[in-house]
Amino acid sequence: MSWPITTIGFDADDTLWHNENLFEDHHEKYCELLSEYHDSSTVEKVLYETEMKNLELFGYGIKGFTLSCIETAIHLTNGAIKAEEIRRIIDHCRHMLEHPVELFEGVESVLDTLSSKYRLILITKGDLRDQERKIAKSGLAQYFDHTEVVSDKNVESYARVLERSQVPIDQFLMIGNSLKSDILPVLNLGGHGVHIPYRITWAHERVHSPPTDHKSFHELESIKQLPGLIESIVPANG
Repeated sequence: MSWPITTIGFDADDTLWHNENLFEDHHEKYCELLSEYHDSSTVEKVLYETEMKNLELFGYGIKGFTLSCIETAIHLTNGAIKAEEIRRIIDHCRHMLEHPVELFEGVESVLDTLSSKYRLILITKGDLRDQERKIAKSGLAQYFDHTEVVSDKNVESYARVLERSQVPIDQFLMIGNSLKSDILPVLNLGGHGVHIPYRITWAHERVHSPPTDHKSFHELESIKQLPGLIESIVPANG
């Protein structure tokens, strides 16, 4: 293993600040809105199927999610959905876009500590305008040397980001809440990953089991534990 780590990448949504809880809240309101037509399990199932069908065209983010919600409502009601009900769906999703950015406890302190020793890169996926808004409102931009908003997170996208940033993969450590998007692609490239699970995981991001036997994989309960972990593993492998 080649050390030291010189660059640390951070996911944004549900790693630095809350995000999936907004979708959880919307799902409850959405199922309630359509409750006279279908039970919640049917609504959730069809909505997810619609999201997956539309993902290639709409991409990740609240705007694409809104379109899938409207399409699903029309489909499940056989076109009987009222204009006022569609307006309520749009209003719910607008509220998600306008919601304040709520940082996890200890995030800014962690970034402040690490930014004095390492190069930090923010790597997030989703709608460009929404991600830029959240980054600006978070007050965390000052800690990052570089920010990347990508359409998806996979081996190819990470390779492009690291090539542009001139970061050797064996000197790169990625932090995130999603094994599928934040950790596994980086491990497959030859980098290092720290998984910090969020209490909610979108079905599309779920992985059956973490790569616990991988020598470059670590898992924490809180981002506040990150500086201690890094300090403990760098000397051990130096």
